[in-house]
Amino acid sequence: MKLLLISNSTMQGEPYLDYPKTDIKNFLGLKKVHALFIPYAAVTFSFDLYESKVEERFAEIGHYITSIHHFPDPVKAVEEADAIVVGGGNTWQLVRTMHDNGVMEAIRRKVMEGIPYIGWSAGANVACPTLRTTNDMPIIDPHGFNCMNLVPFQINPHYLDFNPEGHGGETREQRILEFLEVNPEITVVGLREGTMLKYEDNRLSLIGNHSARIFRNGTEPLELNSEEDFNFLIQN
Repeated sequence: MKLLLISNSTMQGEPYLDYPKTDIKNFLGLKKVHALFIPYAAVTFSFDLYESKVEERFAEIGHYITSIHHFPDPVKAVEEADAIVVGGGNTWQLVRTMHDNGVMEAIRRKVMEGIPYIGWSAGANVACPTLRTTNDMPIIDPHGFNCMNLVPFQINPHYLDFNPEGHGGETREQRILEFLEVNPEITVVGLREGTMLKYEDNRLSLIGNHSARIFRNGTEPLELNSEEDFNFLIQN
């Protein structure tokens, strides 16, 4: 497999997909790739607009995308794809539409066969066993929480260490600890903004200037930076 799982699409004050574009370019390689884009997480804007935003950035780095919504047969589009790109937005909407269009298992098969997979935010969530560590409001019944299980751990994208000033609700860490209390066998990776996980050549690594926070039931959270080994997450 080749995976690039990105916490967030955009850093404050930057153009859309600007900070990860070089890593996306390096991940896809020198040869031009025409990837299939999955825009299903979009809720308040059209798939055409989403495609346009992503295509602009991919063209800048010498690669291209076409959105799956242009194809009459979504499963066939996946089966013929050279790479899969899944955009962020609402994870519940994304999973529901992937199930409705029958592409969840089709994408998994293609990625397991070796085509590159790139996903940010919700697109990183669906690479996990389930969607249950998303931050998104459950705006729709997803027809099941199970996702592609490309990695054996859960990701919490946009991970924050503290609540915003004036907010009295639970911290992100407290919510993850609740998850682990109910699901003690599962590891959760708190993926901070500006970072991503890459799996290539049988090696899982962190890219970015911030560490990732690793949560396991019954132990103190572990902080790992980009210089450290993440392969234990895959092996487990």
